[in-house]
Amino acid sequence: EVQLVESGGGLVQAGGSLRLSCAVSGFTFDDYAIGWFRQAPGKEREWVSCISSREGNTNYADSVKGRFAISVDNAKNTMYLQINSLKPEDTAVYYCVAGIDYYCSGYGRDYGYWGQGTQVTVSS
Repeated sequence: EVQLVESGGGLVQAGGSLRLSCAVSGFTFDDYAIGWFRQAPGKEREWVSCISSREGNTNYADSVKGRFAISVDNAKNTMYLQINSLKPEDTAVYYCVAGIDYYCSGYGRDYGYWGQGTQVTVSS
């Protein structure tokens, strides 16, 4: 059974940093593309970042490029999202995802597995 469990969210001041973690089970990072989405109150879900499982290529939404960094630790079966220079508009529930294929995608429909989400709140 595939499971993804996020942690690391919280309340932080603008300009601060957080590292989100996603512990995975039931698959390896060689099997699926993985990534992060977020959803702010009253807004549509937004793709944030992803890693393709074969080449290990990383991709980022323009809104987070240069501030966010996605990574994996194969030994710990954990993926991370390092978030720096936080802005109030980064406030959202962040979800880690795993795809049903190996390629990196910005579409939620391409990911068959979702975590429960972790709240990130950025105060101004």
